Amino acid sequence: MTNAVNIHEAKTRLLDIIGNYISNQEWKSPMGRYEKLLTQILRGNSDANILFSDLVNLLTHFGFEMRVKGSHHIFRKKGVEERPNLQKEGSKAKPYQVKQVRNLILKYKLGDEE
Repeated sequence: MTNAVNIHEAKTRLLDIIGNYISNQEWKSPMGRYEKLLTQILRGNSDANILFSDLVNLLTHFGFEMRVKGSHHIFRKKGVEERPNLQKEGSKAKPYQVKQVRNLILKYKLGDEE
């Protein structure tokens, strides 16, 4: 049973790595993914369907610095009082954390300087 568990963990980790690579490559496109993600977050009707890697990329795109402590990804940015603390839920971001990021975007008008 141990080998089956190790193989499953290895497959899961590999799929995470591949998913993150694909997400990062798509993120580099000048139009499209960024705008779709921002629209999806601001609409607020699919918070449970936001990829964790996309939310991380969005915050770094907005100029946040990230540090990782265990499973916690903690972000900070000069001029922003709050410090978002994100954790994965599978490959997705936790819905309440997407809501927190949406509130930051609206409060600080983060997409406006683009």
